[in-house]
Amino acid sequence: MTDAPRLVLASQSASRRAMLAAAGIAHDAVANGLDEEAAKAALAAEGLGARDFADALAELKAMRAATRVSSGLVLGADSVVAAPDGGLLDKPAGRDDAATQLRRLSGAQHDLYSAAVIVEGGRPVWRHIGHARLHVRALSDAFIEAYLEAEWPAISGCVGCYRVEGMGAQLFHRVEGDHWTILGLPLLPLAAYLRDRGVLLS
Repeated sequence: MTDAPRLVLASQSASRRAMLAAAGIAHDAVANGLDEEAAKAALAAEGLGARDFADALAELKAMRAATRVSSGLVLGADSVVAAPDGGLLDKPAGRDDAATQLRRLSGAQHDLYSAAVIVEGGRPVWRHIGHARLHVRALSDAFIEAYLEAEWPAISGCVGCYRVEGMGAQLFHRVEGDHWTILGLPLLPLAAYLRDRGVLLS
């Protein structure tokens, strides 16, 4: 194991760091330095669908962070929600926007894509895109207000305005997909790759 490459997370996301730590996956974390708003605008201009959008943004994060470290497996990750009306949802701009997003999701199903890309030596060497389909029950205005009162601003950084590990579980009547993908990282395929590379014991 001494010769195994180190894993570097191309983000200082507390949730993704917590997932890796809870799974016993040692890692470092660096800020990727990417102008995410500009990157998202450029990708949106290309007309990418949600799956490809998440994949492209994860790769951009990993590639940018890889210029800041001398070696290792640099992991970029991103999640995108495809709304029922076909649009892509981003992190809410504010509490009012969060309420609007929740109304868009109410009573319908939506797709969530969590992409992970590993860059080594300046090029992508592994990628995986996790997919989950989430069915939101019909949400009353009273529930949305109470939910935001309890969860805002904790969900301000959450695509889709929910944390399924918390009160966000009340939004759904059915969920298809693994827990880690919904949290923002396809952890099981990632762990399998890290075992192949000797980062984790097989």
